Amino acid sequence: MIEPWFIAQNWAWVPGTVLGLFGGLWGAASGSLAPRGKAKGIILGSGIAALIASAVSLAAGLVALAVGQPFGVWYTLLLPGVLGLMVLCPLVPMVWFRYRQAEGRKMQADDLSLS
Repeated sequence: MIEPWFIAQNWAWVPGTVLGLFGGLWGAASGSLAPRGKAKGIILGSGIAALIASAVSLAAGLVALAVGQPFGVWYTLLLPGVLGLMVLCPLVPMVWFRYRQAEGRKMQADDLSLS
């Protein structure tokens, strides 16, 4: 059997916890800032970074499964990757759309103030 990449009993909680905490913070920040049009670069950039991290986790989990790593190793990497992509793929475009709506409202308010 192949040598495990890490001891699952000690480290299995890390990927899911990190992605879950980041996802919760990102969701709260984007939900409050996007409708007001604030911090667009940080919110969208961190959402895309989370998507990339989820994809990397999914790929690492699939590689671990393919090379015969124990269940605790590949499942620890695969689950946060799958869940992260399932949640963030629809949410990042939705947040981008909320920023577009905020920009439209701002332009409309500027047009009204000029007339």
